[in-house]
Amino acid sequence: MAVNSNKNIPIILGVVVIALLGFVAYGALNTPDQRSPGEKVGDAIDQLDNGVDNAARELEDRTPVERIKDDIDDATDSSLE
Repeated sequence: MAVNSNKNIPIILGVVVIALLGFVAYGALNTPDQRSPGEKVGDAIDQLDNGVDNAARELEDRTPVERIKDDIDDATDSSLE
């Protein structure tokens, strides 16, 4: 019986590591926007070449997931034009 439990240890460790990586990734991608107001204005000025909508979006508090989604939407919208 002890031999079978030794075979399960790598599987259990793998599941635990995957669960921990998922938890860390979820937490990192949902952290609040920590840019200062000056950084937000600077990012908005940098985005003016891409349109006023993109520049205004830089002034909002958004999580990294929201920023990635917006970048993907912008990339797919521009390829259809």
